[in-house]
Amino acid sequence: MCRSIKVLRKQTPRATREDISAAALQFVRKVSGFHKPSKANQEAFEAAVREITAVTARLLDRLESAPR
Repeated sequence: MCRSIKVLRKQTPRATREDISAAALQFVRKVSGFHKPSKANQEAFEAAVREITAVTARLLDRLESAPR
């Protein structure tokens, strides 16, 4: 997997939208093989980053921490 994507769940302070978006961008870059997509692929690339950002934010909001 992409080694530059860090764990966001246990981040203190809590992961920001920018942190989540940066992780989503790294994921899409890794999966697509594009660091910067062509104009023909730009819209699909950016839509994927937005969707993954939203899904990741929902996941982090819904995860429960184990009691210590």
